[in-house]
Amino acid sequence: MKHNKKNKKNKQFLKNINFLILKKIFFFISIGYLFYSLSINLNKISLVIDFNLFKFHIILSFVFCILSVFFNAYAWANIVSWLGFRGNYLNLTSFYILTNSLKYVPGGIWHFVERFNYMKIRTNEYLAFYSILLEPYVMLSSSLLIASLGVFYYPLFIIFIVPSIFLNQKLIYSVLFKLETFKKKYIGIFNIPNSKSEVYSKIKLQSFYPIKPLLLEILFITFKFISFIICFSIFNEISFQNNLISLVIFCLSWSIGLIVPAAPGGLGVFEASFIFLMGNDFPQDSIIEGLIYFRLISTISDLFLSTPFFLKRTFTKS
Repeated sequence: MKHNKKNKKNKQFLKNINFLILKKIFFFISIGYLFYSLSINLNKISLVIDFNLFKFHIILSFVFCILSVFFNAYAWANIVSWLGFRGNYLNLTSFYILTNSLKYVPGGIWHFVERFNYMKIRTNEYLAFYSILLEPYVMLSSSLLIASLGVFYYPLFIIFIVPSIFLNQKLIYSVLFKLETFKKKYIGIFNIPNSKSEVYSKIKLQSFYPIKPLLLEILFITFKFISFIICFSIFNEISFQNNLISLVIFCLSWSIGLIVPAAPGGLGVFEASFIFLMGNDFPQDSIIEGLIYFRLISTISDLFLSTPFFLKRTFTKS
């Protein structure tokens, strides 16, 4: 009896935690740490490079960033398909890519809104809504799965495989409902009726496990990392072991930036996390230089791919 009361108290305590405030606190701490790192290294940071010497690096980094977006988009199309939607993969992938840069619009949710509206008229509102909620979770699971390679250095890193375990037919609905509680800020915008029985009837999972979306998201993260490490190599000499450590830290930092979405693409949070976790393995000023170049290339690639969407919108309105 006492044990049951204790469990109820623990659950009530978790419900009372305002995760939105915690995210904001973490965001401001991250930004503070980032500005601190920039301030103490300001005199050492130089973004001037010999373009003739490193133009291949810049172009290659841009290409890998572009390819990563395609993998990300195709993964979403497969997530939607796994949830039971039978539609054109090419159309879904194209629409994802075209709306990707809307995450840079103030509010940070308009890419979700566009995708929800796009899916709502082609399927039911539940499938449209939960396909949007599930995608970041699959991305997070993929990133942490790669980060679990850090088990060779720290055995506790094995816990990072746990999120991907929950991506199965038996547990996925509980994950979706839990994600809904973490996204309360956005639910009102989509105006989804709170009916769990409707979710079970409207979402028909096509297989026990979404192996294809997970693998595609792993490719997305991997290509994103390759784009990053190319920028990083402009300012740092790296070995195979450094690459593996950098990959683990990159995935952890990217995951933190995804969980704390106070800015598009984890801006500020990703950089601060990477600088902190990398420690003294490389000079801090060279880490910051590599991060700045990667952020610029990543943002430009998103905007470049979304240009047709904005042009179409502009001409339609005019």
